[in-house]
Amino acid sequence: MTLFFPPSIARLVPLAAALALAGCMSIPAVPEHAGVPVPAAFSEAADTVSWTTAAPAEAQPRGAWWLGFRDPVLNDLVQRAGDGNTTVQEAAARLAEARALLRSADANRAPQIGVSTGVARQVGTNTANGTTPATLATAGLNVSYELDLFGRLSQASMAAQLDAQARKALLQSTLLMTQADVAQTYLQLRAVQAERALVDEGLQAYQSTLRLTERRFQAGDVAELDVARVQTEVASTESDALALQRQQALLTHALAVLVGEVSTGFTVAPAAGEATLPVIPAGVPGTVLARRPDVSAAQAAVMAAQARVGVAQAAWFPAVTLTGNGGYASPELGDLLKWSARSWGIGALLSLPIFDGGRRAAQEEGARARMDAAMAAHRGQVLTAFREVEDQLSALRLLDGQAQAQGRAVQSAVRATQLSDSRYRNGMVSQLELLDARRSELRNRRQALQVRTAQYTATVALIRALGGGWETMPLAGATLPQKFAAAQH
Repeated sequence: MTLFFPPSIARLVPLAAALALAGCMSIPAVPEHAGVPVPAAFSEAADTVSWTTAAPAEAQPRGAWWLGFRDPVLNDLVQRAGDGNTTVQEAAARLAEARALLRSADANRAPQIGVSTGVARQVGTNTANGTTPATLATAGLNVSYELDLFGRLSQASMAAQLDAQARKALLQSTLLMTQADVAQTYLQLRAVQAERALVDEGLQAYQSTLRLTERRFQAGDVAELDVARVQTEVASTESDALALQRQQALLTHALAVLVGEVSTGFTVAPAAGEATLPVIPAGVPGTVLARRPDVSAAQAAVMAAQARVGVAQAAWFPAVTLTGNGGYASPELGDLLKWSARSWGIGALLSLPIFDGGRRAAQEEGARARMDAAMAAHRGQVLTAFREVEDQLSALRLLDGQAQAQGRAVQSAVRATQLSDSRYRNGMVSQLELLDARRSELRNRRQALQVRTAQYTATVALIRALGGGWETMPLAGATLPQKFAAAQH
């Protein structure tokens, strides 16, 4: 059976078909917490640290957490890195680009107005007798506006807005990462300098022992083997000192790059004292992990991909555009602006592709695939966030016990060296016992420094894993770098 429609109804058939198709389409929902089961508490601190559900808050202040180390040199380096680090500058430029694209997407939802002028040589309409060539001059104002009946333009604008939100979160993440890298590199540099001082102290002790042994050898009290043993310890310790000096140079150069300065001639001011190790208060991880900017960026990327699925679906629907123009048209340039040469027109255009070879279906399939990828990336980011917090909580708990045990080892080693030195000078023990005692003391003191450095590094890593400091507001004396303060609004 064949159905016939009156011309007035036939015009509405494509629109009715599009509306029916719209009812069959839906944008997939984003699972809460990226589908990751939220634990009641972290396993490393089950009695004191609990998880609190909170909305992403990438715009919240991260706190001037580096001030907790109470080191003015570190404070200065972090501020300089915020202004000069090239990675932060690149992230800020990406945010500016995303905001420009958002303004471009919003502009598509506004009326488009333009002015046009032209001169053409033609035969036919607007010529003297329709057969004689004439010059036609035109000048007018053109206006067009696309009705967003099916949300295509609003979805595209929303996607661009979420992209800008993700870029803002990535700028926060990059700034936090840079600050953490500066802090860790600086604290490692201070640890190497302290370890080098220990090695230099041990070298002086070995050199003193060597002078004593050489005098006793000349007096015939000891054999040449004893002199060779001490000479071996002196040379080995000198080698360790040079290795630490090389490591110090590498860390200094790394700091120069992080603050955006040339490595040549770059120096770090001497420290006024040992940096303070901040204490992580109980209950902090569960309340601030939701501020992690990379997690917020991943969630915004998922929502942007979701909006673009809606844009791809809206491509199936008709596009309705209203147009209008007004101006003047005349075959004589001198008569162009006369009232009799005026012209105008209005119109409406409805377009609905019928057959496109599967292009729209492929675009929708691609948008859904990109959304699936974004959801997987978001889930991976959440899982990584939990792992990093658990890692650093474990590290800090175990390092605290290790530091206490290592402290006892250092005390015993220092006492053993004192006793061995006294007994050796009185001829009660051999040189081997004294050398062993000094090696043990130096080794344990260096290990204690390394454990302390690991505590600093793990503390900074936990702050980074939590998405920033635990203060609700920045500490006094800390400000966001001026270059990027405007990017937060």
